[in-house]
Amino acid sequence: MEKDPFNVVVTGVGGQGNVLASQLMGAMLVDKGYKVTIGETYGASQRGGSVMSHVRISGKRAYGPLMPPRSADLVIALEPTEAIRVLGQYGNPGTVSVVNTRPVYPVDVIAGDVSYPCVDLLKERITALSRKAYFVSATEMALELGNPILANIILMGAVAEAGVMAITEADLAKAITERISEKKLDINLTAFRLGRQSLIDSRI
Repeated sequence: MEKDPFNVVVTGVGGQGNVLASQLMGAMLVDKGYKVTIGETYGASQRGGSVMSHVRISGKRAYGPLMPPRSADLVIALEPTEAIRVLGQYGNPGTVSVVNTRPVYPVDVIAGDVSYPCVDLLKERITALSRKAYFVSATEMALELGNPILANIILMGAVAEAGVMAITEADLAKAITERISEKKLDINLTAFRLGRQSLIDSRI
């Protein structure tokens, strides 16, 4: 890791699988010998409410589960407005962001009471708040695989390809097999590869 501790925020809304993503990430890094502390906060308990996980990674000691403001080294966002919300509180000039571009519309937007920002404007704002920002059509790719929750694994593949965190396909295979189910291994590895390929394609 570039820093110690290395602070990661995984954010999204309820039902997107960001808690699972943070747990798998933690498992992969523990297997590599790091000390990992995970703290979770919920804006609302129901599906659709904000959900945020703090993942604090150190080669030296266990840190408290919640990171200080302005201390995120990496933001992994399953929803673009949630990325901006987190960057506003935990971002700093060195933060790297990996963001799913698919919006999840809150109830007040669906009801027509408020409007959802233009995605291009969201991208501009996220880029301005980050040292480097990567945008991935993770939900669309996950839907092609038959399960939108795989967007979380697609984003982890993008993180790996970006070189922000030393996680590999082999690390994920071990974590999935030991902590979820070997039956789900192939589809998750496919999602991870798609996330890596999305960044490769964006550079061409």
